[in-house]
Amino acid sequence: MFYQPGKEDHGLPYDPFKACVIPRPIGWISTVSPTGVANLAPYSQFNNLTFDPPYIMFSANQTPSQTQKDTVRNVESTGKFVWNLATYGLRDAVNKSAEQVAYGVDEFVRAGLEKQDCAISHVRIEGKGGCCVPIPMVKHSPIKFECEHYTTLRLPGNPPMGAADVVIGKVVGVHIDERVLTEGKIDIRKTEPIARCGYYEYTVVRDVFEMRIPGQDRAIMAGLEGSSKANRNLDETGATGGDGGGRCDSIM
Repeated sequence: MFYQPGKEDHGLPYDPFKACVIPRPIGWISTVSPTGVANLAPYSQFNNLTFDPPYIMFSANQTPSQTQKDTVRNVESTGKFVWNLATYGLRDAVNKSAEQVAYGVDEFVRAGLEKQDCAISHVRIEGKGGCCVPIPMVKHSPIKFECEHYTTLRLPGNPPMGAADVVIGKVVGVHIDERVLTEGKIDIRKTEPIARCGYYEYTVVRDVFEMRIPGQDRAIMAGLEGSSKANRNLDETGATGGDGGGRCDSIM
């Protein structure tokens, strides 16, 4: 089958687009409003962008009245946010935090989640004489990124859907629970991350397999690992990619 989105009907009982791009990691984003109220919401359009320095992104559709999601409002107002790994054990709380509620409602409280303070990400609260509060993280999430807002790209949407706010943040702090490490690596069998599929479906990742690009070019391997240390060592030594024309980034 073939169809042109927005021009032709796909002819299926359910729209296939989101089910084609799977699985998608979940951007479980926590923020604080300028008045100090915590917010937590999951976004299935989420991923990392590069590793040295590390950047991540998430996308949130505005309402038909062009109202931004609470998360985006807070990020653009305060300049900071946190990504929390969504796990199988926390799946019910992830789903609960996805409910549409009024601005200013604390989803940590609604979902029954315990908070953990950020190490370096604090927000100055309006009308509190310069008082700052830390952005809360999901305490029982095994991996968290503290992030600084870099930019927002707005993509037009077809009415009645509003524009999509694509938020990009620079990762400035990484929290990893040492209990999910095995021989110095994050053990996916211990984290059990959940991911979005199509329709109303999710998946949980409990198994992995390894592939290495033939030739094992140093620059490519550094990119595949996402090693900033190896990347900078290559820069210092003048090492080049496999084509001899400069350093290569990961292709995966």
